[in-house]
Amino acid sequence: MPETDALTHDHTDLEDTSVTRRYFSKWQSITTHLGRVAAQMEAEGSLSRDEVSVIARYIVNLSFTFRALANKYHMSGRVQGMAPGKLTFDREESGFPIHAELLQMSADAAQAMKHLKNMPSTAKLKDEMIEEIVGRQTIPTKLQFAMSQRLYYEELAKGDLFWPQMDPDSLWMGNLSDGREPRRRYLLHWAVYDSGQNLPTIYLMECEDTGRTALPKDETRWPQAQQHLMAQSVGGLKLVTIASGFDRDFDDLHPKRLRRIHIGPMYSHAYTRQTGPLRQVLEEARAPEGEDWALAWTVEELESERVEREKSGWFGSVERQIFALDPFSGRGADTGATRMTRAVILPQRPFQVLAEKNPPGFRDVRKFVVSPGGQVLSYS
Repeated sequence: MPETDALTHDHTDLEDTSVTRRYFSKWQSITTHLGRVAAQMEAEGSLSRDEVSVIARYIVNLSFTFRALANKYHMSGRVQGMAPGKLTFDREESGFPIHAELLQMSADAAQAMKHLKNMPSTAKLKDEMIEEIVGRQTIPTKLQFAMSQRLYYEELAKGDLFWPQMDPDSLWMGNLSDGREPRRRYLLHWAVYDSGQNLPTIYLMECEDTGRTALPKDETRWPQAQQHLMAQSVGGLKLVTIASGFDRDFDDLHPKRLRRIHIGPMYSHAYTRQTGPLRQVLEEARAPEGEDWALAWTVEELESERVEREKSGWFGSVERQIFALDPFSGRGADTGATRMTRAVILPQRPFQVLAEKNPPGFRDVRKFVVSPGGQVLSYS
């Protein structure tokens, strides 16, 4: 797995076919467990059913993305001089494919139907492979490559993947009041594949709407709100900056809670080079291929603690949210959040080593442990 140039020294290409396939097999297993982790959070009361439903959809999108990329790079290292080459992933930090991989996938998706139209069908490729194996007694490497590319574009054509930007959508959560002054509740949600951290990031905003027209049906406000939220979806921005800006730019939209969920980094003794306790834990665990991983899950949360009225124009006034920041040692001013919850998801064997070592930085981290049978258990 050679490293790229100095500008992207933390990026690494997966050249060997078997290594690439094991990498994506690991992700297939991890994304399967993520849905169970979200369900466990609902059972504990840290996430609502609506939030779990939304998060589960993004996890499914992410799993479809890994499946598409697995097809794209299925013959990586076997066919020389032919696109698409080799997968590049962030070995030093996130453990995920780099942002450019998803950008290319998004560009490929725009041309997916055109490519499929000019490609042999799956049935025809299978027939040609059988003929080459049986008739010529040779390995149909080029045909296998053609099949992998066809399956890749078929996945893109289906859609429902995790794109670099997942525009805001809304989920109606009921009305607090009706009549002349309606007050509707929505769960706004969107996601990005953070280009700086190479991590999928999900945003959840509980918002109250006092506009005349329901937000999703408002042809003026809804596109403006979507554009505003996407422009602010940068990992370096504090939640209080995002929520306060939204509150001031839209007088009839009132953000009550904002959550940002970071999925990752992923740690693996075989694939990544992050420093810190988790790397040591995985090294000592000597877990088999399917259990050599750990995934961080971080939730930043900002809540409105009260509302103040602010003068607007000559006679009017508008609501302004006052957000609660973490009161402990002034950390809220630094984090821009009410609280931050850190968790790690890992198989049973690495967890046993982590429990034995009990490193200081992990005593307050929630542990979600995946049993050999796939059950998810939660430990404080």
